[in-house]
Amino acid sequence: MKDLITQRKNPFSHKAILKDVSLQLHEGECLGILGRNGSGKSTLLRTMAGIIKPHIGQVKVNASIAPILAIGAGLELELTGYENISLLLSLYGHSRTPEDIERIQAFSELSDTVLRMPVKTYSAGMTARLAFSISLANDCDILIIDEVLAVGDQGFQKKCMHKIFEIKNFGKSIIFVSHFPDEVLKICNTAVLLEDGKIVRKGTAEEICKLYQNLF
Repeated sequence: MKDLITQRKNPFSHKAILKDVSLQLHEGECLGILGRNGSGKSTLLRTMAGIIKPHIGQVKVNASIAPILAIGAGLELELTGYENISLLLSLYGHSRTPEDIERIQAFSELSDTVLRMPVKTYSAGMTARLAFSISLANDCDILIIDEVLAVGDQGFQKKCMHKIFEIKNFGKSIIFVSHFPDEVLKICNTAVLLEDGKIVRKGTAEEICKLYQNLF
């Protein structure tokens, strides 16, 4: 607003992040998305999840989605952990029975005292635990994961990976973004490489991980 008044020029500018991106996710497919910082990975996930509306083109989703995006995305920081659980379960159209809330609490390993506190007082690891646990409580068709596994201790990371494999074995679809090719190879069977907002290549996870490593 200051720039608009003092310099008399429009401070709002548009930048195309994704350019001619076209891909299809099939039922039961586990797709990895690799690319350097600033290549458009997170923007692509947010577009798929319906958080961002594309200026050009469209996204067609014939399934339910549980997005686990940046740390704290979707959480109301002023609300307590319990209030966020109830709110997000309602938005997912999921039941809010005491058993559901107990299951989320048990998976997150957050104490009753912590869940009664506002989320703004949580550490990054605690916030990731809560967000991950709530999203996994939603019985969705597509699980979208953006780098959140990098947060938290090794014990919780292993627990999350075990849950992801469980979801994969049920025939659900997964879209997984990571800077670690080893994680992509564990979870995904196909992958795409993004560079400057464009899909450079789509292929097997092994092929794309090698291309990604060659970038460096």
